[in-house]
Amino acid sequence: MMLRYTRWLLLMLALGALTLLEKPLLADGLRDGDIPIGPFVEELLRVLSVVQVAFPRFARQPTDLGAARVGAGDIVLCSLSSANRDPAFIDQADQMNATRKSTPHLAFGHGIHRCIGAELGRMELRTALPTLLRRLPGLRLAGPAEQVEFRALSLIHGLRSLPATW
Repeated sequence: MMLRYTRWLLLMLALGALTLLEKPLLADGLRDGDIPIGPFVEELLRVLSVVQVAFPRFARQPTDLGAARVGAGDIVLCSLSSANRDPAFIDQADQMNATRKSTPHLAFGHGIHRCIGAELGRMELRTALPTLLRRLPGLRLAGPAEQVEFRALSLIHGLRSLPATW
């Protein structure tokens, strides 16, 4: 359990760092305290959640789900990344807005399947990202952002590595 959580945190920190390295004005605002860290972390979780698909569910009885017919025993998968970007719930859902009013998201699941470490994860991201910016003010990508490698063919979204220098 702890290994999975540590991996989740490292992947989210790397995605957050990449976002900040690609947007120096945002990094400056967070470093200086002009942009509050809380809304940024929530937006980061909403847009770049590392967990892409919820645990599979099995239909107990036949039902219609949108335009699809689901039979009893069928597997139902929910794309969390797609749900977090549903334009029916949020304007400009594919764009990260660090000052957006907090929007509900499914980065930590929902209901009885909600991650027990959700608040710890939020707290660690709210602490680690500004600390990284303050302690390494010259931090920058070691190459073009387009060359940063993402994990391939994985249910867990994240970077393979984040080449950086300071």
